Amino acid sequence: MKKVVVTGMGAITPLGNDPVSFWSQLVAGTSGAGPITHFDATAFKVRFACEVKGFDATAVLDRSEMKRTDLFTQYALVAADQAIKDAGLDFSKMDPFDTGVIWGSGQGGMETFEEQVKEYANGDGTPRFSPFFVPKLIANMASGMISIKYGLMGINYTTVSACSTSNTAFMDALNYIRLGKAKVIVAGGSEAPITAASVGGFTSMKAMSTRNDDPKHASRPFDVDRDGFVMGEGAGALILEEYEHAKARGARIYAEFAGAAMTADAYHMTSTHPEGAGALRAMQDTLKDAGLNKEDVDYLNVHATSTPVGDISEVNAVVRLFGDAPKNLTISATKSMTGHLLGAAGAIEAIACLKAITEGVIPPTINTVNLDPVIPGGCRSCWGLRRISR
Repeated sequence: MKKVVVTGMGAITPLGNDPVSFWSQLVAGTSGAGPITHFDATAFKVRFACEVKGFDATAVLDRSEMKRTDLFTQYALVAADQAIKDAGLDFSKMDPFDTGVIWGSGQGGMETFEEQVKEYANGDGTPRFSPFFVPKLIANMASGMISIKYGLMGINYTTVSACSTSNTAFMDALNYIRLGKAKVIVAGGSEAPITAASVGGFTSMKAMSTRNDDPKHASRPFDVDRDGFVMGEGAGALILEEYEHAKARGARIYAEFAGAAMTADAYHMTSTHPEGAGALRAMQDTLKDAGLNKEDVDYLNVHATSTPVGDISEVNAVVRLFGDAPKNLTISATKSMTGHLLGAAGAIEAIACLKAITEGVIPPTINTVNLDPVIPGGCRSCWGLRRISR
């Protein structure tokens, strides 16, 4: 079976618009949360989010590309461009069918959808929709636009699996390269969900924090006073490459992508399995796929959205796998700083893990002041080693 490595990274996040800036703010324990500026949230129960700041796509996209794309696709194109340049890829020297794009987005062009429906609803009843409405809206447009921009004619599609969307894209890319179906795949995810309908919908589900008076401390994974997730936005891109191909062209290799797995809780529409059944099996299968033992794992970047139910489900899965007093295991929850990027969450968290490997530093968890008593005593040190409480 072919070996797969990571040779490039790109990131658009609430903490910075490239991997270096993102990492710098992450290790500093900076919160990306603040009042919503994308729309007037005055009347909403949730009025804050982790927005991308100072995003400028003009260095990568021309005016026609900007006009034809939703913000989630623009995030994707800029992050992918960073990753391609970081990997030092020269597509003019490659067969275009050897490179694919597998990209993820949970919601697609939500902003475009809202704008077009509002225009119709506020009009005189005459249907006047933009010819770009559907192309900007559909979730697979990000993968399509990346392939068009760089002439990549290999495997191309979009994954949609809620919070696991980006990880699904990475897993599929890993397996296609292993099977010899591609030599290089641009993989990742992007999301631009900070819109009235999206924020309103998640608020109605009672999934989001309502700590409007203190946004920067709202995302507090595993804290006894957590009250929901904080919405984030952005994109993360990785260049996944067959090892021999990367070695032949003298590429810098960040890490090996050794294994992946996917399961389903088959439990509830919006809630995770209380014992973390699906998460446990996915971790077990991933270790098996990678040929590793649980003792080989020294850092775990957990999903940890800061919801009352979800965090405990994850704790149960982690403890069932690693035990209630694991040695040499450090756990941190970077959503405490970035918020929850939905379909793009796994992408930027993969970059956080890669930077942890290459820099030898574990990013912290902020805002976790009082760990939930449900966490076993022996396992508490795992969550506490790099905690920054403010």
